[in-house]
Amino acid sequence: MIWRFIQRTYKRMFLVKNSKPPYSSHVVQIGDPVLRTKSWPVNLESINTKEIQNLIHILKSLMERSDLVGLAAPQVGIPLQIFVIHFPHPHKYFSKEEIILKKIEHVKNQVWINPELKVLDHVTVTHNESCASFKGYTADVPRFNRVLLTGFNADGEKKILDAQGWTARIIQHEMDHLNGIMFTDQMVSSSLCCTGWDTINKYQGFVELRYDS
Repeated sequence: MIWRFIQRTYKRMFLVKNSKPPYSSHVVQIGDPVLRTKSWPVNLESINTKEIQNLIHILKSLMERSDLVGLAAPQVGIPLQIFVIHFPHPHKYFSKEEIILKKIEHVKNQVWINPELKVLDHVTVTHNESCASFKGYTADVPRFNRVLLTGFNADGEKKILDAQGWTARIIQHEMDHLNGIMFTDQMVSSSLCCTGWDTINKYQGFVELRYDS
């Protein structure tokens, strides 16, 4: 733990210079204009270029290191229509009862480029959400129960996904990012909560919130 702290401190002091997007070690936070920018579609002929493939690699790596279930290109500073999702171990985060209630399932590592969403079930379900770009807070957010997603994978091949429950929720959250929308725009306003409120009280405010991976 101490050695990791030393490495991070050294990196911040001596190695990080003129950091530019795509950011590979942190997720941009609310207030950054890129999160309110409507993302541009990706030229399909450029999918296999070094730049786009590197962006996809950064998204997948940062998502895994930060223990996220999804990450969109604007969250690393690039307003392009790309997001990744991955949720391999639902039982690690939720009880059996929650998994059934929220219709949570394993989500295979997926890359979506130029995704388009169609609502298949307009019934909304409200559950708690958080966001790596609004770190430290959660809120209840209503989402459509079932959606159809079409788009392209990392090889430029067209694909389609019929998603329900928690997977549909993740997809709608990431699609919002591509449209400059934050989960707080959709939330039940009275439910906004600082996730560390109890810890803050316990340690009399001496709590550190990190933004790097």
